Amino acid sequence: MGVPKRRQSHTRKSMRRSEWRKIDQPGLVVCPQCKELKLPHRACLNCGYYKGKAVLPV
Repeated sequence: MGVPKRRQSHTRKSMRRSEWRKIDQPGLVVCPQCKELKLPHRACLNCGYYKGKAVLPV
């Protein structure tokens, strides 16, 4: 099993931890059924539709 040979410096540790701030927020799309914003490729939580079919009970 891989074990680090040397301790990571404070700077390297901080640089690694700061990467999550650079990630963009997920883009939102408009639901064609109810016109609410939703995550792409997910069922709409407001109306329960995905690709024109009801998949979630509302």
